[in-house]
Amino acid sequence: MAAAYLARAGRRVLVLERREVVGGACVTEELWPGFKVSTAAYVNSLLRPEIIRDLELHRHGFELLPRNPSSFTPFPDGRYLLLGPDKELVRRQVAKFSRRDAERLPQYEAMLERVAAFIEPTLLAAPPDPWSLRPGDLLGLARLGWRFLRLGADGAQAIEVLTGAARPILDRWFESEELKIALATDAIIGAMASPSTPGTAYVLFHHVMGECNGVRGVWGYVRGGMGGLTQALASAARQQDVEIRVNSPVARIVTRDGRVMGVALEDGTEFRAPRVASNADAHVTFLKLTDPGELPADFVAAVRSIDYSSASLKINVALSELPDFTAVRGGDLPPLANLRGTIHIAPTLDYMERAYDDAKYGRPSADPILECTIPSVVDPTVAPAGKHVMSFFVQYAPYDLRGESWDRVKDRFADRCFEVLNEYAPNFKRAVIDRQVLSPLDLERRFGLTGGNIFQGAMTLTQLFFLRPLPRWARYRTPIRGLYLCGAATHPGGGVMGACGYNAAREILRDR
Repeated sequence: MAAAYLARAGRRVLVLERREVVGGACVTEELWPGFKVSTAAYVNSLLRPEIIRDLELHRHGFELLPRNPSSFTPFPDGRYLLLGPDKELVRRQVAKFSRRDAERLPQYEAMLERVAAFIEPTLLAAPPDPWSLRPGDLLGLARLGWRFLRLGADGAQAIEVLTGAARPILDRWFESEELKIALATDAIIGAMASPSTPGTAYVLFHHVMGECNGVRGVWGYVRGGMGGLTQALASAARQQDVEIRVNSPVARIVTRDGRVMGVALEDGTEFRAPRVASNADAHVTFLKLTDPGELPADFVAAVRSIDYSSASLKINVALSELPDFTAVRGGDLPPLANLRGTIHIAPTLDYMERAYDDAKYGRPSADPILECTIPSVVDPTVAPAGKHVMSFFVQYAPYDLRGESWDRVKDRFADRCFEVLNEYAPNFKRAVIDRQVLSPLDLERRFGLTGGNIFQGAMTLTQLFFLRPLPRWARYRTPIRGLYLCGAATHPGGGVMGACGYNAAREILRDR
């Protein structure tokens, strides 16, 4: 992202990709013949529409396929809940469990939209530094304060959404356990936290802030898998004469006297440059690629204290047939309606809390929470005819296991996940052709994500906005002149959004 914008401004740019495919954790890989898998990131809506427009990504093959319905939550008693952009469908579905909640849900969504209107202007801007007396920072803080004042009565709710726990908010708004479960799963994905943990409300909000083809709150699949996005970005960048080299792992960032000089690859090749932008997280950039002696001691200590707590595991699956969920047998749903969006498996809120309790003590959840998607239902290009690809994003799989190793237990844990899903769709296990299991340790090794954290650092209050990645260093610059961060470690954080690279490029150009 940063490369494309820098090149548009006339800068000469070289992109160095460690792996054989460009895109980091946003890639499509053919794991088995004909099965094209979004190996890590798997759905999108947060990609900023300004970026899609600026870079003309549709002209480079990017296409976002909306999911309607967007989620399906089956329950052990044979009932189910569908949610999505169809307001009448949602009203009928929620009313099965609570007529009051069916009336309250649009009000809840309207509240979140008002909070989003307050937050969204901050996404494509470097955060102001509240410790600075520079006129630009003071003006940025004043604008932020003015927008907050304009929230009026919604101000208190905005503070709670940004700092509080998801469960108390959902408990206050709704009475139906089933609706709260369907909503609460978005509050914990990628987080080492339960719905009752402070900070999860922002993760919940973070997942409803985006849009798909102009429709707010809708998530979509990228045609051809998530790599369809990064390949479109790469095409747009190459059109601006960006050079992209794959299989080019950087061994170190070359510095001298507090200034960046370039980078050196693992094979010894060196590239000289007055500006270097790192898409790696702060831990990798400053503790692995940079000589800590070139950095202030207090800065290094602060980097070491960044929270990378993570408890997510990814399973990618090739299927011979679609899961047959008992909850929808004999119903009046249109064909495949329950399989187009995300499938949530978590029967109660207390089930979620118990799953988190295991992780707190260094154990994979005995009864895991599953978030499953089957993109081939919407996008037939990613699987052979009659076959399907499916992904599991699983909570909780703590990075730090007590007395065990992920390399030894990951397949056993995946088996347990399959057993849980099979209770709801009894044909699932026999439909599995093959699978790939990526533990938090695998995510770290494969994609360079410290602790397996998909956000390049926990999305908690102390690591957001002008505190991300560190206080005083939230404007993409670093203590080494000419070295910048441009990935999810920076504001506004994780998710396939593009805003971090967009903002970093602008700050690099301002330093020109």
